[in-house]
Amino acid sequence: MNEFWVLLTGSLVGITCGLTGVFLILRKTAMIADAISHTVLFGIVVAFMVTQSLSGFWMLVGAAIAGLLTTFLVQLLQSGGLQEDAAIGVVFTSLFALGVLFITLFAGNVHLDVEHVLMGEIAFVPWDTWDILGFSMPKAVWMLLIVLVFNLLFLVFFYKEMKLTTFDPVFALSIGLPIVAMHYSYMTLVSLTTVAAFDSVGAVLVVAMLIGPAATAYLMSKSVIGMIVWSMAFGVMAAITGYYLAKLWNTSIAGMMAAMIGVLFMLVFLFKPHDGWIWKVFKRMKIKDTEPNIL
Repeated sequence: MNEFWVLLTGSLVGITCGLTGVFLILRKTAMIADAISHTVLFGIVVAFMVTQSLSGFWMLVGAAIAGLLTTFLVQLLQSGGLQEDAAIGVVFTSLFALGVLFITLFAGNVHLDVEHVLMGEIAFVPWDTWDILGFSMPKAVWMLLIVLVFNLLFLVFFYKEMKLTTFDPVFALSIGLPIVAMHYSYMTLVSLTTVAAFDSVGAVLVVAMLIGPAATAYLMSKSVIGMIVWSMAFGVMAAITGYYLAKLWNTSIAGMMAAMIGVLFMLVFLFKPHDGWIWKVFKRMKIKDTEPNIL
């Protein structure tokens, strides 16, 4: 039964992160996800300092606020003339360092472990359960399901707006769409997704789950809907194969899941029919062999 919950949690991480990561790739804001995955630690610690509780609800609230703060500070520094990559680097390292500092100063005697937040431990997920409406499931499963519902509802109700603000923001602004509000709403979802995945893959490896499946799906599909479906599928495949390989080789489950995302990406990049790198090399060789020798 424990294996089932581990596989379910890993698959939910793959689905939730894969769904959220598509527009990160399309908007070319992948590194913002990296920044948020680090700065949510700051939000979680501040939420604990204020409430003296490690409740999942307050963790989500703290993460959402930290994600919005990160996005706001990055845009503020950009408006002041700093390049985007430099702004992201300054913000996420500063807030992450503050989070680590606050843990050591104010949360040293509680179960708020930096290593656990960074790397996660999915094998322990089945032991921490919540009872809601008579159903007992691991806390990580509940949190991921709740965040997945939020993500799905957001995309269902604002799919056209997200597409328009992503591909033609000038036109979206001209017809009165709230581009800034859409951006901050989406960054809030990224923050919630990140903290929901803490118990399974940790803050660092969640970046791989957010970016890897979506980047692989970008190679496979030319439509947004196709990208979403492929991204979630690759996330689930990486989670399941990563779990069984980690069990076989007795290594980190979260690390193997992230590694499998890289493996899937390389397989698609190299061997995708018609567009893969190997396919293109063979086509170039075939064209070269068929060219007439004029000498």
